[in-house]
Amino acid sequence: MRAAGEWPGGGTGPPFSALPEENVEDLYDNAPCGYLSTSLDGTIAKINATLLRWLGYERDALVGRRSFSDLLTVGGRIYYETHFAPLLQMQGELGGVALELKTADGTRLPVLLTSAVKTGADGRPHSIRTMVFDAHDRRAYEQELLRAREEAELERDRVQRLARTLQQTLLPPALPEVPGMEVAAYYHPASLDQVGGDFYDLFPLSGNTWGFFLGDVSGKGENAAVVTSLIRYTLRGAAVYDPDPASVLAHLNTVLYQAHQGEYPRFCTVIYGNLRLDGAGAVMTVAGGGHTPALVLRADGTSSLLHLRGGQLVGALEEARFVVDEIRLEPGDAILLYTDGLTEARTGADRWYSEEDLRDDLSGLVPATAAVVIDAVNRLLESLGDGVEDDTALLAMSVPSQDGAGT
Repeated sequence: MRAAGEWPGGGTGPPFSALPEENVEDLYDNAPCGYLSTSLDGTIAKINATLLRWLGYERDALVGRRSFSDLLTVGGRIYYETHFAPLLQMQGELGGVALELKTADGTRLPVLLTSAVKTGADGRPHSIRTMVFDAHDRRAYEQELLRAREEAELERDRVQRLARTLQQTLLPPALPEVPGMEVAAYYHPASLDQVGGDFYDLFPLSGNTWGFFLGDVSGKGENAAVVTSLIRYTLRGAAVYDPDPASVLAHLNTVLYQAHQGEYPRFCTVIYGNLRLDGAGAVMTVAGGGHTPALVLRADGTSSLLHLRGGQLVGALEEARFVVDEIRLEPGDAILLYTDGLTEARTGADRWYSEEDLRDDLSGLVPATAAVVIDAVNRLLESLGDGVEDDTALLAMSVPSQDGAGT
């Protein structure tokens, strides 16, 4: 708390009782804002020294000789005559209007105007009083805000382009054609500003066998991108060395566990599988490492979840356990692999979209070709809107029906 007589900036001044009596005319003439009075037709009748100093005019050059509108720019004069003056006449006062005045040397002075119509004892208007505030600082502040906003938008565009480019390098540019199968994939980013950690791939092995995987890395951003890249190349390399799905995940677990650095964890959930063409259908051997269950859609419209319960997170433990299962796809059947951005989407204040919801929503989908399945899930993602808070990767594979329906 300041002591009595201490000024806000420090030091002490004279007591209020010792201050000289304020000169009203000096207070008007040298106020921190501009003042002027005009007749009803706009002729300047009185103007203070502050506004004269801002405009660079002598008093005699304006008082009784010029109209207030003469001090306005062309655009300002049009606005004054078509909007400001009529509103002032109707309302009796008008405040906070931004205009520009012309100074004696031709430069522009941004100002804020507040005007009021003064009336006489008979209640009839006789003059207009106007306060003029220098808006240089406000204009500079607004321009600085605009510049900062433009720079932020440019930076955001750059970040988004970088994120898109980086994301594309972490996914296959196109899925290969698999003879006797239909395949489709899609990546749904929840944010344009960050690189997600969801991934998928499909690639040939020996003979009529193909390898495939889909998973989700913990976290987002550049660290997740590094781990995703490591996972993709590790899975592909391990599958060539030993295509057994459990062995492939075990190899990935060793690599991720040993690559753990500092505070950033390097682990993921993943489904890895081998696809082998067999007659008119296909046999899949899949191994799960803590991932959401795949959805199997049959030609008759029924669907079921392929749970691989007991499979553990990849990279979190030195020795992880993985669960293996086998499934056969007949003509007209399809399988969908997905990440939990879909099945952990919010559908209400305390409810999330579940794997069972997905199963029920896609039941009866006939024909269940890979492309039809991906389109159906895309519509689900769109319907969930902002409830989808995490990226979602989709990979669907189907066996064409023998009658060619859906091809």
